[in-house]
Amino acid sequence: MTVRVSHTDCTALSIKSCTGRLRSRSRNSRSNDTPHAGKSFRQITTALWNQALSSMVRLMTKEYILDGSKITSLEAFYDQVSEVLIPDTYWGNNLDAFNDILRGGFGTPEEGFVLRWTHSEVSRKNLSHLETIRQLEKLLESCHPSGEARFRNDLIRARQGQGSTVFDWLIEIFRIHGAWGDEAQHHVRLVLE
Repeated sequence: MTVRVSHTDCTALSIKSCTGRLRSRSRNSRSNDTPHAGKSFRQITTALWNQALSSMVRLMTKEYILDGSKITSLEAFYDQVSEVLIPDTYWGNNLDAFNDILRGGFGTPEEGFVLRWTHSEVSRKNLSHLETIRQLEKLLESCHPSGEARFRNDLIRARQGQGSTVFDWLIEIFRIHGAWGDEAQHHVRLVLE
């Protein structure tokens, strides 16, 4: 007899009753050719529970898909955000406003969501140091005098191919709202493809 509990069994039952069913099934199983042969009860329940949780997260979490092949600049990233995450909603089209979008509201689910970023390597190349230089030059034109020295130093480093890129800036904003980030309560999960 094979020890199997579907993810729907685990999601519909409490962990206690789910593991109880596994114990009774594993006691009744005498065959060593089962997929779980040689595995401890704990290994089996952990694997099944992880599968159940994964399925629950997929069912409960809204997913958005950014097309990285269309992201050729920071402005093109903002266009993708406008089109995919918050259509027909005005937002500031800047990094601070993007950070606010990830907090929920603005048309994004307050309980969190998954953002699947396809062709992320294309985006990484397009949002590299060349785009960073362009963005820092724009920032220097309008920044407050107190931030000017920092932006100039960042610009010097970007011209040398060093330091954070625009892609890195965006990933850091996602990280803040993801698991273990400072604002993890927003439950934003980024998947780079």
